Order: sequence, then structure tokens, then C-alpha cells
Amino acid sequence: MINLSTNYLGLDIRNPIIIGSSGLTNSVEKIIDLEEAGVGAVVLKSIFEEQILMEAEHHHGQESLDYPEAYDYIKQYSKEKGTNHYLDLIRNAKLSVSIPIIASINCTDNDEWVSFAKKIEEAGADALEINVSMLPSDMDKDGATSEEEYFSIISAVRENIKIPIALKMSNYSAGLANLIKRLSWTKNLDAFVLFNRYYHPDIDLDEMKVALTNPFSSGEENAKTLRWVALLSKQIRIPISATTGIHNSESVIKQLLAGAQTVQIVSTVYKNGNKIILQILEEIDQWMTKKGYSSIDDFRGKLAFDNTKKTLSYERVQFMKYYAGFDA
Repeated sequence: MINLSTNYLGLDIRNPIIIGSSGLTNSVEKIIDLEEAGVGAVVLKSIFEEQILMEAEHHHGQESLDYPEAYDYIKQYSKEKGTNHYLDLIRNAKLSVSIPIIASINCTDNDEWVSFAKKIEEAGADALEINVSMLPSDMDKDGATSEEEYFSIISAVRENIKIPIALKMSNYSAGLANLIKRLSWTKNLDAFVLFNRYYHPDIDLDEMKVALTNPFSSGEENAKTLRWVALLSKQIRIPISATTGIHNSESVIKQLLAGAQTVQIVSTVYKNGNKIILQILEEIDQWMTKKGYSSIDDFRGKLAFDNTKKTLSYERVQFMKYYAGFDA
């Protein structure tokens, strides 16, 4: 009998398929449907401070210029209203489903969300995913300063909560492997989520303005995550959850072979509906049966990077070296 169960963030889950933070997980009704569709766990849609403050601006408008005290009051009210709604989602989801509920906050500093992380824990979340979005576009900030923000945020949050913490991070770093290794040494984290996917800008030639491209990932984007999961999974002691471009059973199996503990899917569910979840699980089962594996642990990490000829291609970055078969 095939066993798809695994452990992630100290949580026993029935299979490695997690629905990532998105509009798919912003209501109890949707989460119930996802549980019935077969997922192992869900990450709630991230809560952003910017969203709450924009709501305050919308409700207050011009009055803020004349009555700053009223503006401060409404800003605080809107913030509490937004966060209370999120805490209610956690509580009600925990009452309605048996799969793990992982909360998600989008951090830009280590002040605003420290106290809120504690409230998330008190609301009953099984774990917390910290989404740290860093685009190194500030010319006055060097790499070391940018990377220090990761350490500052996770340290501040860990001091205030006991539930497991996963860090969803960017791949922007000149020394990415070293950064992840050092973060893993802090003992403030229980998992990494690789990687944050940014919306890609485009230019609308007719309207002459900056626009956003398709928000959904493509299957080709899976390659970047696959490489880094494979390079890192045997080098660090905490698990990795792979995300971005994972659209079918093949890409899930590849990430597990590379060493991922779990995978997070979103775009393929938007495109194909919840039925794709059962299809992926059935095809994983069929592949494992064909290969003679009875559990995920039987093959997880079999093709992770290990300095052997079999996996050296993960470090190849030059096209001609690979296809021409010679060293420059």
C-alpha cells in the first residue's frame, strides 16, 4: 500500500501537496473544498500591512489633512478590523477542517508584525509562514545590509511565538547558498519555502504605462526552484518546501527527488480547478507503484546534489559546456 504521508514543520500531513498562500485559501468555504479535494495542508492568503493601511486611507480621504487625530484613529480601527478578520479565519478554519492551517504574514520590518504573530499563534494556527519580499533595487543598500533584514525579522518573531516558522524568501542574493545555510544555523526557523515569486512588470505600448504580466506561473519556472532545492536539501538540516511552476505530478515528483519535503501549488489549481489535486496524487501513486516505492521517504532526495557525476548538472550554468561536451 502506497503511503504519501510526510512531516513538515513538525506537522504530520497526509501528503506533500500544500496549497500556497493565495486567493484559494482566503475563506473557510474554500479551505473545506480543498481538504475534500485531498490536499495535505493549506497556507492562508498572506496579510499585508499595506492592504490595511490603504483601507484606512480610502475611508478617511481628505479629512486626514484637517483632522490628524481622526486619521490616526481610523487608521488604527482599519488595521484592527483587517487583522481581526484574519484571526477569525484561522479560528473558523481550525474548527472546520482537520488538515494543518499555516498562517502567512508579509513582513517588511520586524516591528509591526511581531505582536500580530503572537495573536496568530493564540488564534490556533498550526504554523506561521513569514513571507519576506526583498527586491535589491536600493542602490544605497549593500547586499549584507539587505540580508541582515532576514535575520532581524525571524529573530524578532521567534522570540514571541512557539509554533513552527517557515521562511518564504527571495532568490536574490549573491551568496544564496551561504545565506540559507547561515539562516538555518540560527535555530529560529523550522523550514524554508523556495522561492518568492514576484509579479513581472511589462509595458503597455498603447496606454504608455507600466503593466503587470500574467500573474500565474508557467511550468518552465519550476527549473530554478528545482536546481536550488537539489543543491541545498542535503546541505541544511531543516526541510524545504518547493514552490513556483509546479503544475503537475511530474514536477512534484522531481522536487521530491531533489529533496523537497513538500511542494506548494497555486497556479495549476486556478487554471484546472480542485480536480487537479486528486489527479496529481493518483499519478504520484502510480509512479511510485511502477518504481516499487511504498513511501515518499523511499525516494526523497535520491537526486539531490551530492558531488557525484549523476548530479553535477545542477551546477552547470553555461549552455555550451553542457551541449558541446567540452570545458572552456
